[in-house]
Amino acid sequence: MYCDYHVHLEEGPYSFNWMKRTYLSYEMLKQVHDQTHSKEWLEHTLRLMLNRVQKGSYDEQWLNLYLQVAIEKGLKEVGIVEHLYRFKEMRGYFEHHINLGSSELGKLQTKWLDQVMTEGVDEFLYATERAKKRWEEKGVRLRVGIEADYFDGGEQELASFIQPIDCDFISGSVHFLNGWGFDNPSANGLFLQYDLKTLYSQFYQTIEKGIKTGLFQYMSHLDNLKVFGHRPDEADLIPHYQSVARALRDHDVATEMNSGLYYRFPVKEKCPSQSFTSILVEHGVPFTLSSDAHFPENIGAYVHESMSDLKSLGVRKIATFEKKKRIMADLSKTM
Repeated sequence: MYCDYHVHLEEGPYSFNWMKRTYLSYEMLKQVHDQTHSKEWLEHTLRLMLNRVQKGSYDEQWLNLYLQVAIEKGLKEVGIVEHLYRFKEMRGYFEHHINLGSSELGKLQTKWLDQVMTEGVDEFLYATERAKKRWEEKGVRLRVGIEADYFDGGEQELASFIQPIDCDFISGSVHFLNGWGFDNPSANGLFLQYDLKTLYSQFYQTIEKGIKTGLFQYMSHLDNLKVFGHRPDEADLIPHYQSVARALRDHDVATEMNSGLYYRFPVKEKCPSQSFTSILVEHGVPFTLSSDAHFPENIGAYVHESMSDLKSLGVRKIATFEKKKRIMADLSKTM
């Protein structure tokens, strides 16, 4: 069995960069016409892109590309995750907790939210539920989840939305501090306005509060604040690592080994770091696996390496989820 969680459906504005990146996916997966730079090639490409825009991220044809790669890589179980900020039903939640004011940051984040918050949760659940049968017929078990941004003080509003959702798992994550989306490259400069020790302390306090809500089956990318390489001496973070590990253990919440920051962001390091991973393993925290694949060809990216890293630390079981229940599978049978 192969477990590959946190496969995000592509998000973001329909920009020229998005068009280029989407075309590269089609090209890598041999969907484009073989006579490149011909009229036939251009017409075929335009039809592909128009279909992609008109039918959206949950289109069967687009989802089938994820399935195609999963089969090619021998994956037996895949989890597709969508971000909470994609759902129009959650507009009020984000308006309450992130900076959407008249400042430069507020204007930037307002534009971002307008661009990405274009879907409905029912459409996502309907499309992925339909996909489950197709995937099962091809020998791949599909799990469906939602990654929910956690904000300190937003527990009741968040719970009222996510608890009724019929899916396999809800993961919690922290992407905003003081209303600032710290993993937005356009707002990277704000790190220079903070004392990093204080910022990381606030971050981990928020992570712990999220763990203790009981709303999540696992907490995602526990040290993604390092995304652009802004981090104090890691020795100063060890007490935070230990405190988070205790909270996860005591509240029976899992975490993930996520390769996304390694191959997609400047820090070039997985989440969690080696030191953090060792502490989590020492505390007996369960792990699932994530390739953070925002495009189909990234499914399974560096998952073999993540499995080897965990196995070297003595981990023998890996977590998967069904109907919000954790299932521990034998790691040795996945390699």
